Amino acid sequence: MGEPLWSPSAERVESSQLTAFRRLMEAETGLELRDYAALQGWSVRDTPAFWEALWRFGEVIGERGSGPTLVDAERMPGARFFPDAHLSFAENLLRRSDDAQALVFQGEHGARSSLSYADLRTSVAALAASLRELGVVRGDRIGAYLPNIPESLIAMLAATSLGAIWSSCSPDFGVRGVIDRFGQIEPKILFAVDGYFYNGRKHDLGERVVEIADALPSLESIVRVSFADTPEKSRAGLGRPGRGAHDFSELSSRSDAPLDFERVPFHHPLYILYSSGTTGQPKCIVHGTGGTLLQHIKEHRLQCDLGRDDRLFYFTTCGWMMWNWLVGALASESSLVLYDGSPFHPGPEVLWDLADRERVDVFGTSAKYIDAVAKSGLKPIESHDLSSVRAILSTGSPLAPESFDFVYRSIKNDVWLSSISGGTDIAGCFVAGDPTGPVWRGEVQALALGMDIAVFDDEGNSLTQEKGELVCKKPFPSMPVGFWNDPGDERYRASYFQRYPDVWCHGDWVEITEHGGMIIYGRSDAVLNPGGVRIGTAEIYRPVEQLDQVIEGLVIGQSWQSDVRVVLFVKLREGLELDDDLRDEIRAAVRAHATPRHVPAVIAQVSDIPRTKSGKIVELAVRDVVHGRPVKNIDALANPETLLEFENRSELR
Repeated sequence: MGEPLWSPSAERVESSQLTAFRRLMEAETGLELRDYAALQGWSVRDTPAFWEALWRFGEVIGERGSGPTLVDAERMPGARFFPDAHLSFAENLLRRSDDAQALVFQGEHGARSSLSYADLRTSVAALAASLRELGVVRGDRIGAYLPNIPESLIAMLAATSLGAIWSSCSPDFGVRGVIDRFGQIEPKILFAVDGYFYNGRKHDLGERVVEIADALPSLESIVRVSFADTPEKSRAGLGRPGRGAHDFSELSSRSDAPLDFERVPFHHPLYILYSSGTTGQPKCIVHGTGGTLLQHIKEHRLQCDLGRDDRLFYFTTCGWMMWNWLVGALASESSLVLYDGSPFHPGPEVLWDLADRERVDVFGTSAKYIDAVAKSGLKPIESHDLSSVRAILSTGSPLAPESFDFVYRSIKNDVWLSSISGGTDIAGCFVAGDPTGPVWRGEVQALALGMDIAVFDDEGNSLTQEKGELVCKKPFPSMPVGFWNDPGDERYRASYFQRYPDVWCHGDWVEITEHGGMIIYGRSDAVLNPGGVRIGTAEIYRPVEQLDQVIEGLVIGQSWQSDVRVVLFVKLREGLELDDDLRDEIRAAVRAHATPRHVPAVIAQVSDIPRTKSGKIVELAVRDVVHGRPVKNIDALANPETLLEFENRSELR
C-alpha cells in the first residue's frame, strides 16, 4: 500500500481531544489503550462504560439519574441508554452566553450576518416564549420549510427548548415532497420562507407555501420568514381563516423573555428525519434527544477534534442530515459558518473564498463536490490561502482514491482529509475520522468509537479485507427511537434487522482494510451481480469519472438473457458526443482499474443524472425505469424530469 498520504504531527496528536480522552480512560480503567484501535476496541467491549465516560467528558448538562447506563443491552432494537436521565438539547447547545461569534451566515446573493452566543440565546428565548404563547408544548411537531439561514437554527433551538420535535425540509423540495413528509407527522406550527436564491436566480415560494399549508389540517399557525423579499411582501397570502399567520422577526424580537429549558427523558423525540423516499413514501425516522446529543459530541470533539472557538463549515441544506450534524457542534462550543445557495455560483471558488474570509478550521462537503471542483479545473492551492483549514470532511458518497489525490495535490498539502460515513438512519457516523492517525488513499480512517462495526457475508460470518455488508452488532445511543406511526416497530425492524437477527444491517457494501479503516463500494441494494459476482457501483464510477470527458456516471444492472449485464450512463462535458472511441476508452479505463467483470456491456449518454434533494444519485430509480417499473416517489428527486431519458432506450433492447 506504500506510504500514507498524510500523518499528523506529534504536536497535533498530543494536543488532540482524542488523546486527552484516551489517557483519561487509561487512568480510569487501568487498561493500556496505546492507540485509536485499542480505544475503539475497549469502547465496544464495554459499551456502557464508554458512553458513561463520554457523558462526563462532554460535560452534558442535565440530570444523569441514578440508574444504569444501559438496560436491555441484548435487545436490538429495544436497548435503552440512560433510562433515568433528563436533559434539554437546546440547553446543551446554548451553554455559551458570551459575546464571541456563535455563527456567521453567507448567502449566494451576497447577504451576510452574524450572531454572538449571547445574541443567539436572546433570540431563542424570545421565539420560545412566543411559541409557548401559540400553544406549543412538549411532543408537538414543528415543521420547517427553510433554507440554511440563522432563522432555521434559532427556530430549532426555540422549539426543542420547549420539548417539541423538530423536522425540516429545504425549500428546493416541491409541494408533494413536503406534504409526503409533513403530512405524516402532523405539525402544529410551520416555519416557512418566502423564497430562496440558487444559481443566480431568486425562487419565490409564496404560492407553494399556501398549497402546502392547505394540505396540512393539523397546522394551527404559520410563521413567515423573510429572506428573498421584503417583510411587507412576505406577509401577504399565508393566512387563512382559523389559522394564525405570524412574522418571525416579530416573534423573535422580545428582549425581556427568560430562557427556560424543558428537560425531557433521554429517549424523548428530538428530530424527525426522512429517508429519501425514492422507493415509496419517505420513512419518518425519529431520533432521541440524548442519543443525538451524545453521538454528535463524540463525533465533533473526538473524531473531528472540534473545540471551543473552532469554526466549522459544512455545505448542506436543511433537508439533509448534515444540517442537524452541523448545528450540533454548538454543544462543543464551536462556531458555525452557514452558507445557502449554489456552491458553483458565480464560480467554483465560492466556498473556498468563504473558507478564507471566515477563517474556517474544519471544512465539510460532499465527495461529489470535491470531484466537481476537480472537473472545473480550479486548484485552490494556487488561488487561495486556506491557512486556517486544518481538516476537510467528506461524506454523501464514497470518496474516490483519485479525489484523495486531488485534495493533497490541488487543495492543500498539509490537511487532515477525513472521509466519513453513516447516515440519516443514525444521525451520525459508523466510520469516521481519527485525528491521531494517518490518512490512507481511498480509505475511511477508522471504525467509529462506541460502534461495534463488522463486515458480514451472506451467512453472517465476519470478514476482514473482504467485501460484505456493513453491520453493527451492539446497540448505540443514536439508534432511532423508532419510525413515526409504525405500530409494533414493524417498518423499523424490517429496515435494519431483517437480514441478520439482532444485528443492524446498514445496507452498505464495504471492506475493512489492513489499516483498520474501511473502503465503501456503494449501497448494497445497488450492487451489481453479473455472472453471480457482486460488484460495488463505486468500483466503476472511480475510473470512469477520472476521464476528462466524463462529468458523472450512473451504473445499474439490467436483467438480460437470464443474467445481469452492467449498463453505464454518462453525462459528458458540454458539446461532447459519445462515440465508439470514447466507449472504448471508458471500457479500457474500467478494465485497467478493476476487472473484466466490471466492464459495462452497454454505455449510453444522458444529459443529466437524477439525484435526490441531498445530491445522491438514484441508481434504484433508474433501474426501475429501465425495467419498465414505476418509480414510486419521483417527488423525492431534485430533477425528476431526467428520468425520461432512461425510458425505452434503443441501446437496452
